[in-house]
Amino acid sequence: MPYRSIFRPGLLEGQTVIVTGGGSGIGRCIAHEISALGAHPVLIGRRIDPLREVAGEIEEGGGTAGVHSLDIRDEDGVIATIAEIVAARGALHGLVNNAGGQFAAPLAKISRKGFEAVLSNNLTGGFLMSREVYLQHMEAHGGAIVNIVADFFKGMPTMGHSGAARAGMDNLTKTASVEWAASGVRVNAVAPGWVASSGFDTYDEETTNTLRQLHKAVPLQRLGTEAEVSAAVVFLLSEAAAFITGETLRVDGGAPLAPLHHPLEAHDRSQPFEGFHLARPPKALSKD
Repeated sequence: MPYRSIFRPGLLEGQTVIVTGGGSGIGRCIAHEISALGAHPVLIGRRIDPLREVAGEIEEGGGTAGVHSLDIRDEDGVIATIAEIVAARGALHGLVNNAGGQFAAPLAKISRKGFEAVLSNNLTGGFLMSREVYLQHMEAHGGAIVNIVADFFKGMPTMGHSGAARAGMDNLTKTASVEWAASGVRVNAVAPGWVASSGFDTYDEETTNTLRQLHKAVPLQRLGTEAEVSAAVVFLLSEAAAFITGETLRVDGGAPLAPLHHPLEAHDRSQPFEGFHLARPPKALSKD
């Protein structure tokens, strides 16, 4: 069974799109969908084996994909990798800054090293990737950049380092959209809420127990799917979003809108979009 995208076949035909963090979770899903729509995804991550596994899945489905092992915080590595991709592909149409990571901890227990590591991973790395994609190709040829942020809009208790980085990426999105508009470059962001992806399996048991209850705080009373985030990304990459730039599209089931004075009603009326044929439900939710 192929990827069940809502978009027309061939929407991204012939395009080359970089997806950082493409070896797992949301990045893996995005790579599969853009491939199903005719693009050649270039997967970037620190560990090469997961990237090769995803590329193999894509090739088994009839698509093509490139892989590059890279720590996006390494400026020289980013410069060299983008140059290699442009030389090999001849064109670069899109960038999805999806790579990131964090750990759960209250602010008072986060060291400077830990804080700066999360900022570097979730903000500086995305800046370096965007800058080099722009300088090495998009400044002359245009393109689309989509940054994956998070639901930071009411603060992120126990994830303050990540919230600071994601808020910074949101603002960077706005700035880049203005500065690079004259080059035909659109820059937008997608802010996933609580999405059931492999990232759930990276946390400790206490955090995992909290994750299993998150759906109760969402007006739609469920978690999101990777395919629902991917669909938002594809839309922003596509020509249908040609007059949209500097925006952050929330994919969160309305969670930031849930007021304390209006208890949410439990229901099962919201049905998820499950377009990804190879989706892997996180083990962390198996006890729910």
